[in-house]
Amino acid sequence: MADLTAIILTKNEQKNLPDCLTSVAGFASRVVVVDSGSDDQTEAIARAFGAEFAYHPFESHARQFNWALDNCDIRTEWVLRIDADERMTDAVKAECEPILKLPRESGVHGISMEAVFYMLGKPLRFGGAKKRKLMIFRNGIGRIEDRLIDEHTVLCEGREVRIRAKFDHYDFKSVGFFADKLNWYATREVLAVLGAQDSDSRLDGRIRRTRKLKSGLYYRFPKFFRAFCAFIFRYVFQLGFLDGRPGLIYHFMYSFMYRFLVDAKLYEAERTSAPAAKLSALDARE
Repeated sequence: MADLTAIILTKNEQKNLPDCLTSVAGFASRVVVVDSGSDDQTEAIARAFGAEFAYHPFESHARQFNWALDNCDIRTEWVLRIDADERMTDAVKAECEPILKLPRESGVHGISMEAVFYMLGKPLRFGGAKKRKLMIFRNGIGRIEDRLIDEHTVLCEGREVRIRAKFDHYDFKSVGFFADKLNWYATREVLAVLGAQDSDSRLDGRIRRTRKLKSGLYYRFPKFFRAFCAFIFRYVFQLGFLDGRPGLIYHFMYSFMYRFLVDAKLYEAERTSAPAAKLSALDARE
């Protein structure tokens, strides 16, 4: 078992939490579930698995996680950032094991990996590179960017190791939930765009380049038209259609509907000067 604390953020995650906790059992020596007001069986499940349970009002994912780092008495050498709908696979744990034994003097302070995203039970393999996430970092060296969306883990020193093994991401619960989630994310992105959030200079260069491309190229295209372009690029040119109907559903909703919704909310904000919405935690119910 690694000298590692897993931190899981939750809000009504009784469906996802058991599999997530099972995936870190025997891998993390401590598990802390930080909840933002569940009224289902999330707390009971966490405690039944031997996890510690804490409550903190939701402001953003970044602030919620950073609150856990500051207030949950983390004393292990390593910290794992994992969501309730994510799973540590056996391959990931096996590849991480020797890395977690490296001393601080090695300069290795983080481990990043990509996800296999599941849609309607099918792993999606096309439509562009999967996002890489710095999931594990040394205690006291990593922190989450204070951003409303697309927040990454930042190391104040040292370097990360990129492993080949992938974790599983079961983000999809139903079409209705996925639509609600995209609407919630669209609000966050609009607030981030209007607030012109900057990238942390310590981030991986590829992340900074992606953000620059998004702000410097994508958002220069006309509203609504750019959503159509994003869908064609992912679904056609990056072969998203090869994932069949689950691929069609995912790319239409994420690459077109979501991006169109962001533009619609930006258009609304420009026309009405609507005040910024206060974000609450996403309710994970179906």
